[in-house]
Amino acid sequence: MIREIVIFGDPVLRKKCDLVENFSEDIKSLVDDMLETMVSAEGIGLAAPQIGIPLQLAVVDVSHDPDCISYLRVNGEDFDLLDLMPLIFVNPELEFGAEKDVMSEGCLSFPEIRGEVSRPYEVKAKVKLLNGDTVTIETDGLLSRAIQHETDHLNGVLFIDRMSAATRITLRGKIKKMQRDYGMR
Repeated sequence: MIREIVIFGDPVLRKKCDLVENFSEDIKSLVDDMLETMVSAEGIGLAAPQIGIPLQLAVVDVSHDPDCISYLRVNGEDFDLLDLMPLIFVNPELEFGAEKDVMSEGCLSFPEIRGEVSRPYEVKAKVKLLNGDTVTIETDGLLSRAIQHETDHLNGVLFIDRMSAATRITLRGKIKKMQRDYGMR
Protein backbone atom coordinates (compact mmCIF):
# COMPACT_ATOMS: atom_id res chain seq x y z
CA MET A 1 0.00 0.00 0.00
CA ILE A 2 1.33 3.43 -0.91
CA ARG A 3 1.49 5.65 2.16
CA GLU A 4 1.26 9.42 2.30
CA ILE A 5 4.67 11.08 2.64
CA VAL A 6 5.01 13.56 5.50
CA ILE A 7 6.04 17.05 4.36
CA PHE A 8 8.49 19.35 6.17
CA GLY A 9 6.80 21.09 9.06
CA ASP A 10 5.33 17.91 10.54
CA PRO A 11 6.92 17.42 14.00
CA VAL A 12 7.56 13.68 13.38
CA LEU A 13 10.41 14.68 11.04
CA ARG A 14 12.28 16.28 13.97
CA LYS A 15 11.77 13.36 16.37
CA LYS A 16 14.54 10.97 17.45
CA CYS A 17 12.92 7.69 16.48
CA ASP A 18 12.42 4.66 18.70
CA LEU A 19 14.57 1.57 18.22
CA VAL A 20 13.00 -1.39 16.45
CA GLU A 21 12.86 -4.15 19.06
CA ASN A 22 11.33 -7.00 17.06
CA PHE A 23 10.51 -7.94 13.50
CA SER A 24 6.81 -8.62 13.71
CA GLU A 25 4.52 -9.14 10.74
CA ASP A 26 3.47 -5.49 11.23
CA ILE A 27 7.08 -4.37 10.62
CA LYS A 28 7.38 -6.59 7.54
CA SER A 29 4.11 -5.17 6.20
CA LEU A 30 5.35 -1.64 6.94
CA VAL A 31 8.55 -2.37 4.98
CA ASP A 32 6.49 -3.53 1.98
CA ASP A 33 4.50 -0.29 2.16
CA MET A 34 7.68 1.79 2.46
CA LEU A 35 9.26 0.14 -0.58
CA GLU A 36 6.08 0.63 -2.61
CA THR A 37 5.83 4.26 -1.47
CA MET A 38 9.50 4.96 -2.28
CA VAL A 39 9.21 3.48 -5.77
CA SER A 40 5.95 5.32 -6.45
CA ALA A 41 7.56 8.62 -5.40
CA GLU A 42 10.66 7.86 -7.54
CA GLY A 43 12.98 8.05 -4.53
CA ILE A 44 16.11 6.13 -3.65
CA GLY A 45 15.43 6.05 0.08
CA LEU A 46 12.66 6.41 2.61
CA ALA A 47 12.70 6.47 6.41
CA ALA A 48 9.75 5.45 8.57
CA PRO A 49 9.23 8.97 10.00
CA GLN A 50 8.66 10.18 6.44
CA ILE A 51 5.39 8.25 6.51
CA GLY A 52 4.61 9.38 10.05
CA ILE A 53 6.04 6.42 11.99
CA PRO A 54 8.81 7.30 14.47
CA LEU A 55 10.78 4.04 14.22
CA GLN A 56 14.45 3.55 13.33
CA LEU A 57 13.62 1.80 10.05
CA ALA A 58 14.69 2.83 6.55
CA VAL A 59 14.86 1.49 3.01
CA VAL A 60 17.37 2.39 0.29
CA ASP A 61 17.61 1.24 -3.31
CA VAL A 62 20.31 2.57 -5.65
CA SER A 63 20.18 -0.44 -8.00
CA HIS A 64 19.22 1.88 -10.88
CA ASP A 65 22.88 2.99 -10.93
CA PRO A 66 25.22 0.04 -10.21
CA ASP A 67 28.24 2.27 -10.90
CA CYS A 68 27.29 4.75 -8.14
CA ILE A 69 29.85 3.22 -5.77
CA SER A 70 33.48 2.15 -6.14
CA TYR A 71 33.31 -0.52 -3.44
CA LEU A 72 30.93 -2.36 -1.14
CA ARG A 73 31.87 -4.64 1.72
CA VAL A 74 29.50 -6.48 4.03
CA ASN A 75 31.16 -7.85 7.17
CA GLY A 76 34.54 -7.22 5.58
CA GLU A 77 33.81 -9.21 2.39
CA ASP A 78 33.42 -7.70 -1.09
CA PHE A 79 29.76 -7.67 -2.03
CA ASP A 80 27.77 -7.01 -5.19
CA LEU A 81 25.51 -3.97 -4.96
CA LEU A 82 22.59 -5.65 -6.72
CA ASP A 83 22.65 -8.50 -4.17
CA LEU A 84 22.11 -5.98 -1.35
CA MET A 85 19.29 -3.95 -2.94
CA PRO A 86 16.86 -2.99 -1.71
CA LEU A 87 18.63 -2.41 1.60
CA ILE A 88 16.21 -2.54 4.51
CA PHE A 89 17.82 -1.60 7.80
CA VAL A 90 17.01 -0.70 11.40
CA ASN A 91 18.84 0.86 14.33
CA PRO A 92 21.89 2.08 12.36
CA GLU A 93 25.18 3.14 13.92
CA LEU A 94 27.47 5.05 11.55
CA GLU A 95 31.19 5.80 11.36
CA PHE A 96 32.46 8.22 8.74
CA GLY A 97 35.51 8.54 6.53
CA ALA A 98 37.51 11.78 6.71
CA GLU A 99 36.99 12.84 3.09
CA LYS A 100 33.95 15.03 2.41
CA ASP A 101 31.96 15.31 -0.80
CA VAL A 102 29.39 17.89 -1.91
CA MET A 103 26.42 16.77 -4.01
CA SER A 104 22.97 18.02 -4.84
CA GLU A 105 20.41 16.22 -2.67
CA GLY A 106 16.67 16.06 -2.63
CA CYS A 107 14.23 14.58 -0.14
CA LEU A 108 10.75 13.12 -0.57
CA SER A 109 9.59 15.24 2.40
CA PHE A 110 10.69 18.37 0.49
CA PRO A 111 9.02 18.01 -2.93
CA GLU A 112 10.79 19.93 -5.68
CA ILE A 113 13.56 21.19 -3.35
CA ARG A 114 17.21 20.32 -4.05
CA GLY A 115 20.39 21.73 -2.58
CA GLU A 116 24.11 21.17 -2.19
CA VAL A 117 24.92 19.05 0.86
CA SER A 118 28.37 18.20 2.22
CA ARG A 119 28.68 14.71 3.69
CA PRO A 120 31.47 12.23 4.35
CA TYR A 121 32.19 10.33 1.13
CA GLU A 122 32.56 6.97 2.88
CA VAL A 123 30.49 5.34 5.60
CA LYS A 124 30.77 2.28 7.79
CA ALA A 125 27.26 1.36 8.92
CA LYS A 126 26.44 -1.22 11.55
CA VAL A 127 22.80 -2.09 10.89
CA LYS A 128 20.29 -4.76 11.68
CA LEU A 129 18.59 -6.35 8.69
CA LEU A 130 14.99 -7.51 8.50
CA ASN A 131 16.05 -11.14 9.09
CA GLY A 132 17.52 -10.06 12.45
CA ASP A 133 21.19 -10.29 11.40
CA THR A 134 23.49 -7.43 12.36
CA VAL A 135 25.93 -6.56 9.57
CA THR A 136 28.58 -3.94 8.93
CA ILE A 137 28.33 -2.26 5.53
CA GLU A 138 31.26 -0.24 4.20
CA THR A 139 30.75 1.80 1.03
CA ASP A 140 31.14 5.12 -0.70
CA GLY A 141 29.36 7.24 -3.29
CA LEU A 142 25.61 7.40 -3.64
CA LEU A 143 24.92 4.42 -1.37
CA SER A 144 26.96 6.02 1.42
CA ARG A 145 25.08 9.30 0.94
CA ALA A 146 21.67 7.57 0.92
CA ILE A 147 22.44 5.61 4.12
CA GLN A 148 23.57 8.84 5.82
CA HIS A 149 20.51 10.78 4.58
CA GLU A 150 18.03 8.14 5.80
CA THR A 151 19.87 7.67 9.12
CA ASP A 152 19.65 11.43 9.66
CA HIS A 153 15.85 11.12 9.34
CA LEU A 154 15.87 8.52 12.12
CA ASN A 155 17.58 11.06 14.37
CA GLY A 156 15.37 14.05 13.53
CA VAL A 157 18.00 15.63 11.27
CA LEU A 158 16.99 16.89 7.83
CA PHE A 159 19.08 17.45 4.72
CA ILE A 160 18.52 21.21 4.99
CA ASP A 161 20.38 21.06 8.33
CA ARG A 162 23.46 19.84 6.43
CA MET A 163 23.38 22.69 3.90
CA SER A 164 25.45 25.83 4.20
CA ALA A 165 23.72 28.86 5.69
CA ALA A 166 23.88 30.57 2.29
CA THR A 167 22.13 27.65 0.58
CA ARG A 168 19.41 27.54 3.28
CA ILE A 169 18.81 31.28 2.84
CA THR A 170 18.57 30.82 -0.94
CA LEU A 171 16.00 28.03 -0.51
CA ARG A 172 13.92 29.72 2.20
CA GLY A 173 11.34 31.10 -0.25
CA LYS A 174 11.00 27.76 -2.09
CA ILE A 175 10.51 25.91 1.21
CA LYS A 176 7.79 28.33 2.33
CA LYS A 177 6.08 27.97 -1.06
CA MET A 178 6.34 24.17 -0.82
CA GLN A 179 4.71 24.24 2.62
CA ARG A 180 1.86 26.41 1.29
CA ASP A 181 1.39 24.22 -1.81
CA TYR A 182 1.48 20.89 0.03
CA GLY A 183 0.21 22.12 3.39
CA MET A 184 0.32 20.07 6.55
CA ARG A 185 -1.21 16.72 5.69
